Formats: sequence, structure tokens, C-alpha cells
Amino acid sequence: MRIMTGKSTCYNKTNGFTTEGMRLINGGKFLMGTNYEKGFIGDGEGPPREVCVDPFYIDETAVTNLQFSKFVEETKYRTEAEEYGWSFVFHMFIEKRIRTNSTQSPPNTPWWKKVDGASWNHPEGPGSGIQNRMTHPAVHISWNDATQYCLWSGKRLPTEAEWELAARGGMNKNIYPWGNELYGPNSQHLCNIWQGEFPIVNTKLDGYDSTAPANAYLPNKYGLFNMVGNVWEWQLDWFSTDYHRSKVTKNPKGPETGYSKTIKGGSYLCHDSYCNRYRVAARSSNTPDSSTGNLGFRCASDA
Repeated sequence: MRIMTGKSTCYNKTNGFTTEGMRLINGGKFLMGTNYEKGFIGDGEGPPREVCVDPFYIDETAVTNLQFSKFVEETKYRTEAEEYGWSFVFHMFIEKRIRTNSTQSPPNTPWWKKVDGASWNHPEGPGSGIQNRMTHPAVHISWNDATQYCLWSGKRLPTEAEWELAARGGMNKNIYPWGNELYGPNSQHLCNIWQGEFPIVNTKLDGYDSTAPANAYLPNKYGLFNMVGNVWEWQLDWFSTDYHRSKVTKNPKGPETGYSKTIKGGSYLCHDSYCNRYRVAARSSNTPDSSTGNLGFRCASDA
């Protein structure tokens, strides 16, 4: 959470909607949420409830650096991290010359450090770049930034119900987008999460210590990539731990107001020892103006 107030600029231009790179999800009824014994009751993951969602489109991947750079090039948009002049970077990625000045961390997460100059195009701070990561998800993106990109592209953020239906890939009660086992045959890695001892040793057995390309690993049965792991994804909904207990079962969109926005999917920093939120029913939240090195988004649209 940032200390400063959110910026007031609102970018509102439509570049022309296209379904290229999107998948049509037919909608319908499904069981949302979970009573998984290793889940987080306090996050409002359960109980499971039947929800009905209208057909919609959703991006095959999280928005990439290449896509976001086109938005910035055309609009001259400045992200909130750029406006504030800083963002949070995982401690292992900070250069030694910068680390001594990066001492501030969010509550209870000392592995995140406030780094001056960190932003979507300088993910680790000054001197870092995205030239070799154009196919990776754009990170250090706030909810407000994501919303402006959606306006430009003629899309919107998915609701949590839409996202979870899409992530499940047509399977009922599954833990992951591909089924109920974390690994595939022969211990095949199916998502980008932490291996080793968090937060000091990452063995990178899945091939990455930070973000992976947005289309890495196998897609789910709906053709969607990295619905868990890699980067957290912003949702349209305000976050609530009890809204799901309401009687709203048709196209739920969360409460009308709130303090934080819902995020789904977990990230490359998730590890079973403290955060197994790389599950389709898992959820968390962050304030709309917050940005970190593992926070991105994908877009959706009405069908």
C-alpha cells in the first residue's frame, strides 16, 4: 500500500476493440470457491457456491511488455509507479549499489523493498530494462493503470467470477487450471512459482526466478496461459471476504465500494511454505494505486 494519495489523471480513449488474442468463454453455471483444507478461510475462498456467468471474452495471456509499450507509445501514459517515483521490488533482484538505500518494506513482507525509479519498463529499478522481456507480462502495474489500458483497448478487467470460470478450464472443483496435481508427468512444471527456501533460495527448477513469458507452459483447456503463477492479476471487483455469502449468483461483480481490489492467480513468488495461492479459487487484494514486481493483469470483454 502506498502512503501518497492516488493520481487524479484519467486516460479515456478507445483504440478500437478486437478479439484477436482472446478466447470466447461460453459462460454458464459453475461452482465458484473452495473448501480446500489447505486454503485460506480468512480470504473468503469458500464455501463453494453455484454461480452463473454470461458469455465473455478473455485474453489468452496477461498483457505483455510489448502490448503495454504500444499503449504507452501512443498515449504517453505514465504509470502510477512512474508518477510516484518508486515501486516495490523483490529483494534478491535489487543491485547492491541500490540495496543500501532501499530499506522500506510493506508490513510483514520484508522481502519487498521500496526502490526509487522502479516501474514497468525498469522492473528492478534504474539500469534495468525490458528489452529481453517483451513477451513477459508487464509488471509494476496498478489497478488504475490496468483500467486505463483497458479503456484504450476497448476492453475491461474481468470480474472475479469470470476469471475463475476461465481459469478452471471447464473442469469442476479442480484445484489448478489443469487438474488437482501440482506437477505433470515426470514432475513436469506447469506454472511459474517459487522452488527452494523462500525468500532466500530459489532453485529455479521451473526455469525462472522472476517472470516467465506470458505464454510459457501449457495452456488450460480453454487455451489460457498462466492463469496461476507468474504474476498476480487484477480483477474488476472490490475485495470482500463475505460478499460471496450474499444471494448474488448471477454475474456477481463484488461489492459496490471497498478499500482494495481483488487479485487472483498468485505469482512467481508463491511458495507452499507461506502462500499457496497459485490455485484457481485462491484470492487476495491490494489497493488500486499499488504496484509491485509481480503484479500485472489481463483483459476481458462482454461477448
